[in-house]
Amino acid sequence: MSILLDGKTPVVVQGITGRVGRAQTHWMLDYGTNIVAGVTPGRGGMEVEGVPVFDTVREAREKRGAQASVFFVPAAAVAETLYETIDAGIELIVVVTEHIPVHDVMRLRHYARQKRCTVLGPTTPGILTPGEAKMGIMPGALFSRGPVGIVSRSGTLSYEIGGNLRSAGIGQSTVVGMGADPVVFTNLPEILSLFQADTETRIIVVVGEVGGVQEEMAAEFIRDHVSKPVVAYIAGRHTPEGKRMGHAGALIQRGMGNARSKIEALTRAGVAVSETPAGVVDIVRKLL
Repeated sequence: MSILLDGKTPVVVQGITGRVGRAQTHWMLDYGTNIVAGVTPGRGGMEVEGVPVFDTVREAREKRGAQASVFFVPAAAVAETLYETIDAGIELIVVVTEHIPVHDVMRLRHYARQKRCTVLGPTTPGILTPGEAKMGIMPGALFSRGPVGIVSRSGTLSYEIGGNLRSAGIGQSTVVGMGADPVVFTNLPEILSLFQADTETRIIVVVGEVGGVQEEMAAEFIRDHVSKPVVAYIAGRHTPEGKRMGHAGALIQRGMGNARSKIEALTRAGVAVSETPAGVVDIVRKLL
């Protein structure tokens, strides 16, 4: 089992003819992802890495059965592209693109929920089910199959923690990058609910960071709805207020979104919080 993505999921790559789209298509195919089509307006009839390219998502869905899409398109084109993709009936969308205006994300999130479409991102490394498929830019060699579900706001930290677990002989069911922006399409509690329902996932690892209230929302959800053990690491314990640390969402303002409030909320909910990324492995090993 896995959440959202497996080796059979038919994927369309949007922006497949661009430099990044071509390169990432190669690596996704190499990992085993079932890429059935690409879309770039005006480039229909081409092939990239043996994948047929169409002008529209509707064509890709009707002719190739695409059910999931990963975006390698410029920020200015994301809104129009996302509306088109949702209207074509795609069920899962991964938006790797950065620098999308917050108001656009809010409008698009509302529309996606109305249409019951799951969207990850923006500013996400994507989603990976070890040994089966990946959508996005995660380095597949760092992960292995197993019982630990990972959801992270930070791409690089998800790589580090996944790699540490793999080195310790502990695999993952699915690794989800939820996105690093102040507003994301799918909230942390929504992803936790998917891991809670997944029969293969025995332990959930949450990789959070300063800024926003996703972790506080997650703590409340875990307390009331999650029966599986949850381990967390929160980055940015020493981040000064008002200073953005890399990610657009990693900003503490007026005492809100700091590491202490997140750690305290998660601890009250029964989550085992590690002080370091490396410490996650020791806690997970004890819980298995």
